[in-house]
This record gives sequence, C-alpha cells and structure tokens, in this order.
Amino acid sequence: MEQFSLDNGLRVVVSEDRTSPIAAVNLWYNVGSRHESAGKHGFAHLFEHLMFQGSSQVGKTEHFSILQAVGGGAVNATTSADRTNYFQTVPSAALPTALWLEADRMGSLALTQENLDNQREVVKNERRQRYDNVPYGRWHEILLTLAYPEGHPYHYSTMGSMAELDGAAQSDFTGFYEAYYSPDNAVLTVVGDTDVAQVRELAQRYFGGLPARPRPSQRSVDALSASLDGPKRLVLTEQVPLPRLFFGFRGTRFGYSGSAAEEVLATVLGRGRGARLFTELVTRRELAQAEGGYLAAWQFAWHESLLSGFATPRAGVDPDELEAAYFEVCERAIVDLPTESELDRARSMLAADWARELSAVGSRADQLGRHAVLFDDAGAIRDRLPEILAVTAEDVRAAAERVFAPENRVTLEYRVAGADEDTAGAQSDGAAGAVASGDEGGSAAPTTEGN
Repeated sequence: MEQFSLDNGLRVVVSEDRTSPIAAVNLWYNVGSRHESAGKHGFAHLFEHLMFQGSSQVGKTEHFSILQAVGGGAVNATTSADRTNYFQTVPSAALPTALWLEADRMGSLALTQENLDNQREVVKNERRQRYDNVPYGRWHEILLTLAYPEGHPYHYSTMGSMAELDGAAQSDFTGFYEAYYSPDNAVLTVVGDTDVAQVRELAQRYFGGLPARPRPSQRSVDALSASLDGPKRLVLTEQVPLPRLFFGFRGTRFGYSGSAAEEVLATVLGRGRGARLFTELVTRRELAQAEGGYLAAWQFAWHESLLSGFATPRAGVDPDELEAAYFEVCERAIVDLPTESELDRARSMLAADWARELSAVGSRADQLGRHAVLFDDAGAIRDRLPEILAVTAEDVRAAAERVFAPENRVTLEYRVAGADEDTAGAQSDGAAGAVASGDEGGSAAPTTEGN
C-alpha cells in the first residue's frame, strides 16, 4: 500500500492486488451531515444523488451506463454524518474510464434546476419508503435526537429536512458543492490489478488540473459529557405490529482509547445467540422474541459516538419487565467480567468481520479511504485488528462501567396503536416529546444508502 498527494491536495492511496483483473475505485469526501448549517439539513445526502446526474462531459445517469458498458459493477454511494463516499469496481483495463468519470463530476457537476428539483423528489420518496411509511422506521432518528443536544452535528437527520431542501435556493446548493467537492477535501483509493505508477499518472492526468477551493470554517463543538445526562425516555404509540424497545448509550469516538473495548463489550453482550442478552432474555427467561437482545457500537468518528440496542417482548410480557431485564444484563457486565471463552468468541467474530472487509477489493478500498480521512494516514488501518485483539476482560469491565451508568441511557418504546386506549399518543419524560412526529429534528441511521 502506498500513498501520495497531488499539488492540488488530492490524497491518493494505492493497494496493488493482482489476484483478479479488476480494480476498485473509492472516493471519500470529507463531507457529511455534520457539515450542514442551520436551515440546510439534507444537503450532503442530496448531493449523493446529484453526483450521478451528469457533468460537463457526461449526460444524466450516464455514469452508470458508461461503467456498465465496460463491465463495471457495484456502482453506488453512501452518506453518513461523517462523510460521503462514491465507489465502483471495474475491469482493470477500464480503470482510466472510472477515474475520468470521478474527476469530471468532481470538477463540473451539472447543478441545473431540473436536476435539483428531480432529486429532491427522489429523496422525498426515499424518506417515505425507508423512514416514514415502515414500522419503527424513524427509531434511529428519534434516538439520536434524544442522545445529542439541539445544535450538535449529530443531532440532525442525514436524510435531512424535506422542508429545508424545498426552501433552499440553487445558489445554496452551488455553494455547498464548491465548498466540499474539491480535490483537497477528498481521498481517492484504488485497490486491485494496478500499481502506484499507473494510478499516479492517471490521477495527475484527470484530477491534477482541478483547483483546490476554500471551505467554510467548521463551527466549534463543545465536547459532550461522559454521560447522556439521563436517563431519558420517550413512548410512541404508532401503527406497528409489535411493541419494541430501543436503547442508546453514549460511547467513545471510533479509533479513540476505549472504542475497541466497547466493540468487544457489545459483541459479548449483544451479538448472536451466544451473547449474554440473547441467552438471558430469549433463552433462559423467555422475555424477548428471538430477534431480541441486540447491541452494537455505531462508530461515529468526529464526536462522541453511540451504542444502540433493541429488544421485542414476547406475547404477554410487560415491556417494563423486559426493559429492566435488559439493563440488568448490561449492568451485570460491570461485575461479571467476560470469561476467556466469551472474549475468544468476540475477538473471533470481530476478526472475521475484518478479514471479510479486507478480502474484497471494494471494501478494502473503502476502509483505506476511511482511515486516510479520519487519521490522515491510510496506514492506520494496520492498527485496527491489533486493537481489537488486545482488549482484555478488565478493559471490557471498564467499558461497561462507563457505558451502562444509569444516567447514560435513553429508551424509546414503541407501543401498538389501539392495544391500550389509555396510552394512545406519544408520552415522554423530559423534553423529548417534540420529536414524536414530523421531519424537523432527528438524526439518521449511521449510513444512508443512495441510488
């Protein structure tokens, strides 16, 4: 793996892999919903769509058709609070085509009013299909709104506010594009059947003439306290098939001291049938349905992160009883350290995840780009697995003590509309009730898929 930069600031990462005659191209832009300003939420995700709508030399949607014509696949993009990335895998002979396409839309996106209007409607439809019109669809938005204060970059929806997108002028979108879609705000990663000399020549040919551009300074964000200042709780009564509980706990930023221990903790407690939550809540006490007892770390990277989980009560089980049992299992990890068998299981699962990530050229390119953006060095990827394998039982206990303090939790309870007329409507403890419905406020899932 080699890294270099062009004079305009574009960072390039190359990982040679001659196993198959293919190459993965991944472009990470350091722009996500955390960069959006007040009244302009949803811009980052909208641009994920707009970047496929043509540029100076490429017609609308031709990005897909050109790559398909040369045998390319896995063409897509994702947006999160932290970044936006664009990726494709092509036959290695078509690598120049893929890089030319990326450079053309970086330098000359077709930001026409027609494209803006069309893609705003696409995003609205996506929101209806994935958030508003499916059971529990907004749980992650609401949970993060409870977990992060108003004004915090992670408080707002990656999907964005439809009203704010509608109210924005074309000049607002042009300004956003010029501020963030420039070579000095991006990392280009190429993995596969190529070498650094070829990629350097192609990168210089296609990206070298694009200018660096100034970006607005990011607003200062105060570090959050170690806990959520809770406990916080919100009850929603909606048209859902079953009652369900969602939980959130403030955690450590990805890559910071303690984050690896929290990943191991989440795996020991909440991943799979061998985990403590499943064993206790589903198998032994028969409080939760089979999909219950989940817990995972979200790995946000620029500010304090979050762990989240959920559980679904079995028929006839009081959700309050299940909620108490869920927290009981979590808190028990503070005194009942993981056994060596539990640690081995967690390490093996996480190591297998990592091996799968690095075995495919597309996901390896994504991880190299991720580490280059977050740590200014794609080589930091080498630290990932050793950090996981070095986690001790005492590290897990310390993580449990930090994460599962009673004041560091939020609970979102869904109740079935009509099941109990006495609880109809939304009920809340504290100031959470304002997020019971509507587009305003909320925050999105860790990643929003596009196209």
